[in-house]
Amino acid sequence: MSQHLPPGAYRREDEVPDAEFYREARLVTHIDEGATAAVTQLYREHFPAGGAVLDLMSSWVSHLPVEAGYRRVAGLGMNAEELRANPQLSEWVVHDLNRDPRLPYGAAEFDGAAICVSVDYLTQPVNVLQDTARVLRPGAPLVISFSNRCFPTKAIAAWLQMDDAGHVALVAQWMREAGTWDDITAHDRSPRQGDPLYAVVGRASPSFQTSAP
Repeated sequence: MSQHLPPGAYRREDEVPDAEFYREARLVTHIDEGATAAVTQLYREHFPAGGAVLDLMSSWVSHLPVEAGYRRVAGLGMNAEELRANPQLSEWVVHDLNRDPRLPYGAAEFDGAAICVSVDYLTQPVNVLQDTARVLRPGAPLVISFSNRCFPTKAIAAWLQMDDAGHVALVAQWMREAGTWDDITAHDRSPRQGDPLYAVVGRASPSFQTSAP
């Protein structure tokens, strides 16, 4: 939990278990075409072609560049129907990160990881980000992208109280607090029209990898 947020910052209006909320598949996109293209370009820039990519909080679309030829794309999400419908996933698992922030993967399995328009739903974001670094190879990137849309009843209170600049600062702060990320950078990839698109990118710290059990 962030040291800089007041009590209640990670509460949600709807505290019904997330498995209930996500029981029904939502085969819709949550950002428009321009913002989606911006996400794809970020992945094109940061994930190595032919590599292994982890799509955290995944759905029925992953927005990965089709030409990259990734050898493995693992999806972790909340709804089996959505994950099954995602043509870019080579494997998938249903896993609730708010119940268990530890990822069901071994150390250094992936060349990159993504969280797209979902980080605002994490109630233990620092713990999730710490373990995400564990499953990445040293120096591998995590791309966290977000816009100004969400399910407001499931977003944490702190997110709803902040503007876009605040969201960028908050995500970067979570990565710093995790202590497992280097080269943390913020990006505004908003198209000229339509939904805005922001991202925070960090790289798994080699020092963490060498000291992790």
